[in-house]
Amino acid sequence: MKYGFIGCGNMGGALATALALTTKDIMLADHNTAKAKALADTLGVTSGNNEDIVNQCERIFLGVKPQIMPDMLSGIAPLLQSKKPLLITMAAGLTTKRIENLAGGHMPVIRIMPNTPVAVGKGTVLYTANDKVDAEVLSDFVTDMEPAGILDACPEHLIDAACSLSGCGPAFMYQFIEALADGAVACGLPRDKAVRYAAATMAGAAEMVLTTCKHPAQLKDEVCSPGGSTIRGVAALEDGGLRAAAMSAVRAAYDRNIELGK
Repeated sequence: MKYGFIGCGNMGGALATALALTTKDIMLADHNTAKAKALADTLGVTSGNNEDIVNQCERIFLGVKPQIMPDMLSGIAPLLQSKKPLLITMAAGLTTKRIENLAGGHMPVIRIMPNTPVAVGKGTVLYTANDKVDAEVLSDFVTDMEPAGILDACPEHLIDAACSLSGCGPAFMYQFIEALADGAVACGLPRDKAVRYAAATMAGAAEMVLTTCKHPAQLKDEVCSPGGSTIRGVAALEDGGLRAAAMSAVRAAYDRNIELGK
């Protein structure tokens, strides 16, 4: 198999879903074997256990939580040292060097920080690699993952900060969508329409930033007519401390990422 997944939770499952659009040469494993088999059946790929993954796969996604990673890797470290597959880690806070050490040393490792929208092709995947990953292998990996969304190389010393935005950010965005919808419901709009309009508006605004490359402040100013309703709403957000709360959310997530890496 070209790719294996150890762990098929929300993130591992989302990545497997995206990757399956490029190749079906995938094997899935999870501590919940029924979960791995169900997802494998859905994607048209195979399932097995951790040992099957190491024995049969050239490139292995490590989709377990940072707290579980040491025990999981120690259990298969001798087999990993024998096979020397490419390890692809998505564990917050754990460096490529740390993964290498947990796997027994001297392993090619790609570290990625994805977010769950990869499942619908709108994700952001930050990546870095240690010096044991061949440039051609890295390029091939990036090509295979293109259905996931945006892939961007990021220096490892910045990954924890970047993940605090892109990795944790969808949860922050969902909260804002829900809050906007609540406001519209309070004004009389039906809930289903309010959620749909809020989500579509956020998606459209994000696409404007990405497509026009204008600063968000400029795009905001272009919507705010003098004395209009939009600037009144912007003032209300400022009164509520939106900017400070958003900055604090990212910084809190960053602090936790650093804790997880210790």
